[in-house]
Amino acid sequence: MESSEPAVAQPSKEEVNWAALAHVLALIGAVLPVIGNILPPLIIWLTKRDGMPFVEVEARESLNFQISVSIYALACTLLMFIGIGFVLVYILGVVWFILVIVAALKVNKGESYRYPLSLRLIK
Repeated sequence: MESSEPAVAQPSKEEVNWAALAHVLALIGAVLPVIGNILPPLIIWLTKRDGMPFVEVEARESLNFQISVSIYALACTLLMFIGIGFVLVYILGVVWFILVIVAALKVNKGESYRYPLSLRLIK
């Protein structure tokens, strides 16, 4: 399976730390939904993308996933009117949490991570 992302040289420890933070800080969304999960990766992407290629790729990936999850959560909320949304929003929350942790662990090793089912809205 080929990646559409450009090859990034071995990241420095500082880049790895910032990239991992772009994923982990999205967990603030558990306390502050929508804004808490989107704002941290957005800020890191905007401030670190020019000088740190690994951070640019990973923060953008995290941002795209967080936007996607917010859209899916909105759909689940609408589906609550017919009952199924309650189950779906719970499943979405568990999957979101697990994938963010997996991404952070992978990135902390200096490896790039692509979230499944993520809309690639920010290029």
